[in-house]
Amino acid sequence: MAGNRRIFLTRCGTAGVASVGVSMPGIWRSAVNAAGLLGMPNTKGRVLVVVEMAGGNDGLNTVIPFADDTYYKARPVLAVPKDRVLKLNSAVALHPKLGDLRTLFDDSQVAVIQGVGYPKPDRSHFRSMDIWHTARPESVDLRDGWLGRALERDPKALAGGVPALALGSEKLPLALLSGRVNVPNVQSMDAYKLLPGPGDQSAQARAKQTLREVVALKATEAGGELDFLRRTADVTLTSVDRLGEVAKAYKSGATYPETGLARKLQVVARLIAGDMGTQIFYVSLGGFDTHSRQQPVHELLLAELSGAIAAFLKDLKSHKLADRVMVATFSEFGRRVDENGSLGTDHGAASQMFCIGPGVKPGVTGAHPSLTDLVDGDLKHHTDFRQVYAALLQNWLGYPAEPVLGKGFQPVDCVKG
Repeated sequence: MAGNRRIFLTRCGTAGVASVGVSMPGIWRSAVNAAGLLGMPNTKGRVLVVVEMAGGNDGLNTVIPFADDTYYKARPVLAVPKDRVLKLNSAVALHPKLGDLRTLFDDSQVAVIQGVGYPKPDRSHFRSMDIWHTARPESVDLRDGWLGRALERDPKALAGGVPALALGSEKLPLALLSGRVNVPNVQSMDAYKLLPGPGDQSAQARAKQTLREVVALKATEAGGELDFLRRTADVTLTSVDRLGEVAKAYKSGATYPETGLARKLQVVARLIAGDMGTQIFYVSLGGFDTHSRQQPVHELLLAELSGAIAAFLKDLKSHKLADRVMVATFSEFGRRVDENGSLGTDHGAASQMFCIGPGVKPGVTGAHPSLTDLVDGDLKHHTDFRQVYAALLQNWLGYPAEPVLGKGFQPVDCVKG
């Protein structure tokens, strides 16, 4: 075994000047911890795209309780007039800047899940975001995230490849963190490529060839956990090559808005079309911490969200891929019921989540939280966010939810049977 290890590491050292232009923290130590078949894999080819609305989205001005006069009394400036809202039913409506989302709702592709939160809500951005990412409100445990734990149930994810991918984040989102599964964090499509290191073209070509010789080692030469590393590197190199082909061959079936979120989702559409086997994508849209002069900022953000998701699903539909994909949105908390003195809103508690795509069970799920029966001035939740996670894991991706989230979280009925 020692000889095998020296062979493997010697060749890796020679190829050390070649690397993949993605963040791969802990890939080597993750490999030695990976073992066992802990659950059932995703057998349906389905994909989950998580859109984080960072900063604390104002849920009251997103899904608007227009039929409740208390809303207008609490927000004399920020309340959206009744004649401008996009009604979903007799009680609630979408913000007028969510027109594309309303079109998807009318096409039975949107589930609005109201009153989502968790017990004893924390109004700190950092702590509440950690809670949503780890799905552990009761403890401070940042070892892994809910999606990272889910991936550990999949033997294919444990074997390497790119089972999940974060796009456009400065660092890997905690939700995807795992001690056993490596998840790349990619800044852009151009960054996901083989970086051959310094030297002229001849030296770079030799580096690439050496790395390929490493992955060509027979299992008996590498041995044990080193064989896992070999296979992981093999899949990575194959993925890089395949993505190059995808970038050249891909033709968008939709005109995307010129926004940051739209650019990210267009890349996600390209990767899904490339059939890389990636089942979870994670993107973020920031700027929702609207303490002052909220209206123009919030309107721009909602329009960006709505337009980007609509273009994304139209693009996927043109490639006959939309039925495989579900988008889920969340924010770390909502905002307070009353507007503040700076024409904005402060940190709150319960809000809504959207699940979007042809595979959702459409409509408005759950009652809008009361605007008068509050907890410290904030909306009370009636649906634990882990119930939505359970639906995404169990009913969409096909993973057992209980080992990931714990007991007692009945999935919300937001996925078609």
